[in-house]
Amino acid sequence: MGRIIYSMLMSLDGYIAGPDGNIDLPVPEEELHQHFNDEMRQTSVMLCGRRLYEAMRFWDSPDRETGAEVERDFARAWRETPKIVFSTTLRDVGPNARLASGDTETVARNLKAETDGEIGVGGAELAAHLARSSLIDEYRLYMQPVVLGGGKPYFHAGLSLTLTPLGTESLSQGVTLLRYAPA
Repeated sequence: MGRIIYSMLMSLDGYIAGPDGNIDLPVPEEELHQHFNDEMRQTSVMLCGRRLYEAMRFWDSPDRETGAEVERDFARAWRETPKIVFSTTLRDVGPNARLASGDTETVARNLKAETDGEIGVGGAELAAHLARSSLIDEYRLYMQPVVLGGGKPYFHAGLSLTLTPLGTESLSQGVTLLRYAPA
């Protein structure tokens, strides 16, 4: 059975994007980027909300074969990972991705039953929907040492959870990974 894991970079004050919707967090440098490359390679399937999927389409581009090796490696890992995109507005998606048909909860439950390994989830609204359905098995909060002062929160407003700590890890660039499971 698969495990659904919600993980995102965030500011110390809990935001994954700034007040204008832009991701105003520091860009991962090589060591931290490699950590995320390794995480992507461990992901059997990636569940994406529309906004996150559109932002991540950057990595689908053949142009990503230029630049630093760590970036090229992430682009390959992203392209190799199957993606399921939840959207009511998109009509088509890129390579190795499909639009979800059916309701989110049913799709996620079926996916958990038929997948071995980690199922990543990206996007705060999608994660909130899955959390309300008790489908998230682990939360990974990558805390960056910046304060955005507002914006899009990691945890959706109105979502109430009791969590059990699983551990912490200090990463490069002052990032601290906090891991939690539902209590």
